[in-house]
Amino acid sequence: MHKSDFHYHLPPERIAQTPLAARAASRLLCLDGASGSIEDRRFVDLPQRLRAGDLLVFNDTRVIPARLYGEKDTGGRIELLLERVLDDRRALAQCRASKPPKPGQWLQFAGGVQAQVVMRHGEFYEVDFEITEPLVQVLERIGHIPLPPYITRPDVREDRERYQTVFAQAPGAVAAPTAGLHFDTAMLARLEQMGVERAFVTLHVGAGTFQPLRVDDIAQHHMHAEWLTLSADTAERINAAKAQGRRVIAVGTTVVRALETTARHGGVRQFAGETRIFIYPGYRFQVVDALITNFHLPESTLLMLVCAFAGTEHVLNAYRHAVAEGYRFFSYGDAMFVLPQGNQESEKGNG
Repeated sequence: MHKSDFHYHLPPERIAQTPLAARAASRLLCLDGASGSIEDRRFVDLPQRLRAGDLLVFNDTRVIPARLYGEKDTGGRIELLLERVLDDRRALAQCRASKPPKPGQWLQFAGGVQAQVVMRHGEFYEVDFEITEPLVQVLERIGHIPLPPYITRPDVREDRERYQTVFAQAPGAVAAPTAGLHFDTAMLARLEQMGVERAFVTLHVGAGTFQPLRVDDIAQHHMHAEWLTLSADTAERINAAKAQGRRVIAVGTTVVRALETTARHGGVRQFAGETRIFIYPGYRFQVVDALITNFHLPESTLLMLVCAFAGTEHVLNAYRHAVAEGYRFFSYGDAMFVLPQGNQESEKGNG
């Protein structure tokens, strides 16, 4: 299976550069993976696709202002994109500079904040900040929201709210779980009144989610690691829903990866650790019965996950339809409601 099997043509003007005025104002493309049928709706119509007893699972990670602009002690400019906060002082970060920094080198940022490069770990640098308060608090003062590379404008104050779900709780992500961006408090209240239940996992989305595959044979691709926490209460609620024949609906591909990671050896279980699960066509899903998701980049691992769920031909046909009908793509774009394909092949993927 080749990455080119997951290519589609996307005119640049289809990439949403800004959010809509209201979160729930986006469009909703409904895809039935069993039949391939497509329906154009609005996100406010989502309740019509749900029923009492459904369990929606959300990712409550919170995006941190993880992009920092500063100078090296030699005077050269440097940009850090934090991949993961390790503790109150240290972080792993990608670095952009004319010359890579060396271990022991000092970096200067806004507000007099200094950091020292400790060592390099592959493509990341371990950086130690000379601070007296937790690093997450410092980032809130001096950091920038790390908008994805396909958004070609600088971040603005509005992004601090809109590139964040209304239920975000646990700081640590450097990219938003974008399917959740469409939900506002009114939609959540409406679903609760319907008897739709909800539960939460925490998967801190890393910058690696935007990295292109560097191999043609997708089975040779190695996923980046992301930190996942799934509580005993969430595991119990998901297992109860499955046992009672109620649907478990993942809000976003990050939730799919979280749930399928924890169900690799039976029912969903409490979990805290890294996941590297890579889901591509042929994978047999253990937990997820329906998926709410945004549109994903051509040849990306997230598009492959959706293709595994609803069938490559059906998904790519839906994407071509979305392009032709003027849907908005990617993080600030429109959404899909996806039902699975009828017959799934033997399990594939790696974790």
